[in-house]
Amino acid sequence: MARKIVITSGKGGVGKTTITARLGIKLASLGFRVVVLDMDIGLNNLDVVMGIEQQVNFDLLDVICGNCRLKQALVQNEKYPSLYVLASTHAYDDAYLNKEQIKGVVDKLAEVFDYVLLDCPAGVDEGFRRAVASAEEAIVVVTPHISSVRDADKVLSILSGCELLGKYLVINRVRGDFEATQETLGIEEIIRFLKARIIGVVPEDDSITKGETLVGSYQLERAMTLLAENLHNGTKKIFDVAKKYRGFWGALRRSIKKKV
Repeated sequence: MARKIVITSGKGGVGKTTITARLGIKLASLGFRVVVLDMDIGLNNLDVVMGIEQQVNFDLLDVICGNCRLKQALVQNEKYPSLYVLASTHAYDDAYLNKEQIKGVVDKLAEVFDYVLLDCPAGVDEGFRRAVASAEEAIVVVTPHISSVRDADKVLSILSGCELLGKYLVINRVRGDFEATQETLGIEEIIRFLKARIIGVVPEDDSITKGETLVGSYQLERAMTLLAENLHNGTKKIFDVAKKYRGFWGALRRSIKKKV
């Protein structure tokens, strides 16, 4: 049976969907069968982020309504054959969907995959609760900003009342130069405040998302590899985003970065 993991944040705009997509790719590249499910009904964009929007013929709603078989709605990634996407629908009132319907689809997927990753809607309303009800573990994505940290704290508080096997923290969009000079909330400060097990620190990256490849810098790719390995193996190897900004050469890099 698969590990069913919801990726959530509470606050929108923290890169949750991109983290979900990149994590799916990394797990697939490690040899696992992975399906990524878009739970943001009506406001979904996971298919766009993963570059498969033109390949979607059926979606989650079609499966639930019996318009197609579950297998027909899955879109296989061309570069990573063990990675699949189940898209959501744009034009639908999600009030008509319930937890049992979603969970039924997730449980069927769990029978044939190693990982089921649920891209959760922003906020803590019914869409959030439906996604969490279908999962057994949760990853909370946060950025080094006080509003994001406060939202994450609220989400973790809600998750503590759910029957989950594990709750993990990913700090996204961390600028190494700011971390080195303590110009934003520090990683250790965020961990102490949220009191959650951290499995990944992901650097800010200016790379352009290009279809299903989700091209990123070496630093970003390394950070995501460590995240995937920590999730699967239970290890604690966290990418050091500030390493190249320490010391004399680090100060020079910071100076150049500020002038650009």
